[in-house]
Amino acid sequence: MLADAIRSEAYRFSKNRSAVLWSTMFVPLLLLILSGAAQYFLKARTAELKDANLPPELLEMGPLDLGQAMLGQAADLANPVLLLFILIGAATLFAGDYRWETWRLVSARNIRPNLILGKVAVVKLLCFVALAILLVSGFVGELLTGAIFERSFTITFDAGDAATFSLLCLTAYIRVLQVTLIGLLAATVTRSLLAALFIPLAVSIGQFFLLQAMPLMSWGPGDWYAQALMPGLATDTLMSAIQGEPGSASAQTLWMAALSLSAWCLVPLLASIAWFQRQDLSKE
Repeated sequence: MLADAIRSEAYRFSKNRSAVLWSTMFVPLLLLILSGAAQYFLKARTAELKDANLPPELLEMGPLDLGQAMLGQAADLANPVLLLFILIGAATLFAGDYRWETWRLVSARNIRPNLILGKVAVVKLLCFVALAILLVSGFVGELLTGAIFERSFTITFDAGDAATFSLLCLTAYIRVLQVTLIGLLAATVTRSLLAALFIPLAVSIGQFFLLQAMPLMSWGPGDWYAQALMPGLATDTLMSAIQGEPGSASAQTLWMAALSLSAWCLVPLLASIAWFQRQDLSKE
């Protein structure tokens, strides 16, 4: 029955081509175009600097390391712009049946938890595809940079880098999914597509300003309440440890960060299922 719900949601969402394109393709294509334009501008500036008779060592650029560049891409996957556009697709999935008043037609064909979990499964796939396309776009952007500046390529990517890359991608994936699950709870409680889109954004913005206000409140990154209230901070803490940055958090703080990120995923999901179980769908 759950498989039927997943197939149904995936089929319906695949027919909404505008939501699919905005959620998965727009940001990677935009960043690729902007990156190419910026590299052409820098190329022109480099030519001007050469005419300024600067020492050659200041103008030389070595080979472009594609492996390390992809590690940098993985560390920046969960960026706010991508989150915004993934939320377009997620909000459409979570609130579409309220908007089009089709819940009373769908709910008779499966149990309610399966209907919610089917939508979540499709959003998980949506997040995976969007992040994968962004990684591919970043790789193409590095190739474009090398071609514009006529730089050679090299790949430094050992087993340790592969593990780091995988963990960074997984952490970014969980962070993106966590934000969309707030949209699920908003859609279930408010029955509004706009709420499913803007409430996760409002919560994320509020948490960002709370993060900036931490020094004023004498909070530290290692405090459990800071990690618990701000999943963005928890994500940054885990990513810093994965990358092995100097001054990474203690093991206790890492456990708190992992628990915080997990709770911010599970609590909205379970709350949405519980609320949906008791919801009157006679008008939808």
